Amino acid sequence: MDTEAQPTERDRSLPPAGSEDTSETAGSEGRSRSALVPRPTPWLPGGRITLTLLLCLVFLLAVNTFVARPFQIPSGSMEQGLRVGDRVLVNKVAYRFGAGPQRGDVVVFDGTGYFGAADYVKRVVGVGGDHVVCCDGEGRIRVNGRSVDESGFLYPGDSPSTVAFDVVVPDGRLFVLGDHRGRSSDSRDHLGSPGGGMVPVDSVIGRADGIVWPFDHATRLHRPDAYARVPAPATNAAEGAHG
Repeated sequence: MDTEAQPTERDRSLPPAGSEDTSETAGSEGRSRSALVPRPTPWLPGGRITLTLLLCLVFLLAVNTFVARPFQIPSGSMEQGLRVGDRVLVNKVAYRFGAGPQRGDVVVFDGTGYFGAADYVKRVVGVGGDHVVCCDGEGRIRVNGRSVDESGFLYPGDSPSTVAFDVVVPDGRLFVLGDHRGRSSDSRDHLGSPGGGMVPVDSVIGRADGIVWPFDHATRLHRPDAYARVPAPATNAAEGAHG
């Protein structure tokens, strides 16, 4: 008995295996790929080069607005670490996703309504809740009962302060001082002003993370260890209990 399958009329109408016509698909895919290839804008002088430069400019503007920006040191209030004319890179996201400014940080802030209508650069000495006093028996500033050795960054020959003060920093505020205390207008000079010389954390533009110009003075800025042993405000002991 002949059991071999015989092709039907329908079978004969089908194209042979492997002979599928893919010209339409290939053409469609080719057109899709070519549509994704960027073409020089004909109305833009310089074509792709100009377009690339514009995109780079937009990128730099976005970085300057949201991530980091250079800041030129306008005075000698932060000498000798930061000199007049130095350019520092201000990290604008340093406090956006985590803890706020910490003691020892160098910050740039908008002083409008507190220090004056300008941007300032100072070092954070006290944060919200801190009890900051000048001075102990050796002339050092005390924070939460702990005397702070600022000799590692204080301008040579300067005393920590010639102005006596005894303040508690409100929540959401900062007590800031310049490293060159003899030439710095800072929280000490505005104790009687609105806000008591305390800078709102919301006015902080960012943290100065490094000197980028001039190149021979370029360096990273680190938080000094001087404040590492300062206790949190909630653990304050009596002022006279610490040396």
